Amino acid sequence: MTAVEPNPQSAIRNPQSDAEVVVSVRGLTKVFKDFWHRPKARAVDDVDFEVRRGEVFGLLGPNGSGKSTTVKLLLGLLYPTKGHIEVFGHSPRHVQTKSRIGYLPEESYLYRYLNSRETLDFFGNLFQLDKGDRNNRAEQLLEMVGLSQTRTRAVGEFSKGMQRRIGLAQALINDPDLVILDEPTSGLDPIGCREIKDLIRALARRGKTVILSSHLLSDVEDVCDRVVIYYGGKVQAMGTLKELLAKPDTLRITTPVLSRETMERVLEIIRKDVSTGEVRVDNPTQNLESYFLEVVEKAKQAAQQTSGAQSGARVAAYLRGDAEAKPATEKVLEKLTLPQAAPAAVAPAGEAKPAVNEKKLEALTKAEPVTPSAQPALTETKPEDLAKANEKLSSLLGKPK
Repeated sequence: MTAVEPNPQSAIRNPQSDAEVVVSVRGLTKVFKDFWHRPKARAVDDVDFEVRRGEVFGLLGPNGSGKSTTVKLLLGLLYPTKGHIEVFGHSPRHVQTKSRIGYLPEESYLYRYLNSRETLDFFGNLFQLDKGDRNNRAEQLLEMVGLSQTRTRAVGEFSKGMQRRIGLAQALINDPDLVILDEPTSGLDPIGCREIKDLIRALARRGKTVILSSHLLSDVEDVCDRVVIYYGGKVQAMGTLKELLAKPDTLRITTPVLSRETMERVLEIIRKDVSTGEVRVDNPTQNLESYFLEVVEKAKQAAQQTSGAQSGARVAAYLRGDAEAKPATEKVLEKLTLPQAAPAAVAPAGEAKPAVNEKKLEALTKAEPVTPSAQPALTETKPEDLAKANEKLSSLLGKPK
């Protein structure tokens, strides 16, 4: 295969060119050796590239071309034989740098006896997130990836596609600045593929950086700003998709439906100016993915039931940076604050009491639900109202009653 030199002007025209460099790779080489330290395979061979903040960068190439090896080198899971790597200005093995990275590996490595909620709680604990944040983010992520109805099932019972969904959720639990996705749509149905592509776009709009390694070229074409194509461990082509895919010697004209007489006049004019080549007229078609999603959406609107993964919700609020991403305890207080009672019913005239005093507000903000015997009594609150409030607090925080 003839090597295609990277376009030196691509960085100039790249809209991300003035952004912060998140990943810098120079002369990266990785040679695997056998037991006797003899060279066995040159997986990555003198690779150079940069990835900037807010960019979606694609790693493409056939099997064994060096994509996954590059990803592992960026994560510090492998040591380079030669070359230099920087992630956020530090070595990939810098501990604080790792806390800013989210990684979805090619194969889902999960504890099969944990359920979805326990899995996200486990990974959130690794990043030392407090209990309120873990609960809040886990709920949003399960809703986002379409697994909110299967939160009590052990992940070992999941299909491959459902495991990819929970794997994606764990990769985002720490709200990372750099997201590395290795074959993220492997095993997913077309609905899941579309949702992941929408998620990638949303992350990029928020200024996060995404590195995507995939064999599905249509997925890469839909979301990537720039791509690098590997073969034999070397970079064979690199640039924006517009630069690499444009055909400057061909022109396409799209119009609404024309009358037969108008079409004949247009073709006559075009044929006078075209001495060689074929002039074709046909109807544009939508791709299969769009048609599939349309059919499924109609089935959902007809109230068809499914026991598998559901279509996820929009991107989790904390990943979008929305103001609606409130801590779980704040939402609980909004739901549990009782309306102020009429003065005549609870106190002498002129001494109306609030439904919850300051000490009781402090008790409600604790992450752990308390038992009726330990919970301070709400002012002038009936026992049955107190039991209902405690039950609602337990369910909202995901705790057993």
